[in-house]
Amino acid sequence: MSTHIQADALIIGGGIAGIVTAVELLRAGKSVTLVDRDTPERLGGLALWAFGGMALVGTPLQRKMGIPDNPERALKDWISFGELDTRDEHSLAWARYYVENSRTEVHDWLQNEGIKFMPAVNWVERGMYGEGNSVPRYHVVYGTSRELTRTLIAAMHAANRDNRLTLLHRHSITALEQSGDKVTGAIGVNDATGETVRFSASTVVVATGGINGNHQQTRANWPKHRALPDTMLNGAHPFADGKLHHEVADKLGGHIVNAGEMWNYAAGFPHPYPHFDGHGLSTIPCKSALWLDHKGKRIGPEPLVTGFDTHWLCQRVARQEKPWTWHLLNWRIAAKEFAISGAEHNQRIRDKQFVRFVVETLLGNHRLVKQMARESDDFIVADTLQELAEKMNALTCSHDIDAAQLQATADAFDANFVAGSKLENDDQIRRILHARQWGPDRLRTCKPAPLQKKGAGPFIAIRMQLITRKSLGGLRTDLSSRVLGHNNQPVAGLYCVGEAAGFGGGGCNGKRSLEGTFLPGCIMTARAAAKSIIAGE
Repeated sequence: MSTHIQADALIIGGGIAGIVTAVELLRAGKSVTLVDRDTPERLGGLALWAFGGMALVGTPLQRKMGIPDNPERALKDWISFGELDTRDEHSLAWARYYVENSRTEVHDWLQNEGIKFMPAVNWVERGMYGEGNSVPRYHVVYGTSRELTRTLIAAMHAANRDNRLTLLHRHSITALEQSGDKVTGAIGVNDATGETVRFSASTVVVATGGINGNHQQTRANWPKHRALPDTMLNGAHPFADGKLHHEVADKLGGHIVNAGEMWNYAAGFPHPYPHFDGHGLSTIPCKSALWLDHKGKRIGPEPLVTGFDTHWLCQRVARQEKPWTWHLLNWRIAAKEFAISGAEHNQRIRDKQFVRFVVETLLGNHRLVKQMARESDDFIVADTLQELAEKMNALTCSHDIDAAQLQATADAFDANFVAGSKLENDDQIRRILHARQWGPDRLRTCKPAPLQKKGAGPFIAIRMQLITRKSLGGLRTDLSSRVLGHNNQPVAGLYCVGEAAGFGGGGCNGKRSLEGTFLPGCIMTARAAAKSIIAGE
């Protein structure tokens, strides 16, 4: 038994890119079938869980804060930091399109949809030596990405006049169909019943996300010259497995580019209440925490400090002897700096409790620290370094941590403060002082002080692991989000948007993201696809 469903457009994947494509097509009067593998309450994919940070260029908020940004400056930063291969014309074209249009195509469009932004621009990914974001660009959606996702889902349903939307949950696409050289639909299956479903459409849009939800694919594509940890956590969507990437490449001549380039994070720990196997939480590492190896020795000689180069941090962590590292800090640092990326653990922003957010920013987020101390085995609290070392060893079932070594690590750092600020000679302190020059960072970064400062305790150790997140590579597309096949010519009837397209062109970020380029990349590629489909290209 099988079912046949016909529409103007078939969209495969219910993440933010698929939803935006559906919104635009429905508003233009097209009939749409949107097929998603997940359950109805998880429509929106990874965007439903995300924090909602966006790299935007030339916004009114930047101007209000005195930030001199423009597309030319942003493109220079983008190419330099991402080490983008400028010979890759399609990725370069999308990078240029992003910096030139992020304000109008994302910022202004979202504001018209009712989305607001937090009243500060953050400065992330500055580069180890200033080659990253030369100015702050990181805008945060008020309500987090959950608000963004729910708003656009509501917009999709509002645009569904005359029942032109068929929305299918728990359905998988197993193959694409062609008539001659044109893609005309797909074959799928109802995952709940096992029933075969045949889809016919004038246009098919692949919006299936990246590959990082499948660690077999992650490991298979990992660059051979980079160290690969024995184990990693999963911070991607578990259905982001790359299967349709290979269907398009093998059957239709599509090109998967930059599959080994990934935007992972160096400081994750297991979700206390996992949604799927291996589910991890990605922290925003505390700048003031000491980053230690599995034996409790500070990783160096250049200390690991967040906010400058996430790609570099991941490579340093991956090269360690064991697949985990430790963050050593105290309660004073954790209350001011500790944060977890995503909507789930950013309650004040997510629920639009702005006054409470300001209070916690100024007085410390003791609520989150207490929650993690209570819920996570990897978040260890102790009154003394001796006790902390014992608990760290108990967690790893080892004798790796020598209490004397842990004490010596703390003492060596604290020696910087013996004569006040006169004898500070530590690169981590220098980077912290630099970060604190920008107002929003100053609010979330402690003034440098001894780890063993009286009254700053108790001590905290967090076991961290590398966590997969986003694919920077994907199917090669043109500026209309059309999939390019043989001789780099468009495959008739086939589009690709969002992470599946490497956020545009197949790999417009290169090796590094300026951070926050993912949600906007999903929106821009989706809107480009919709415009092309509506125009009948």
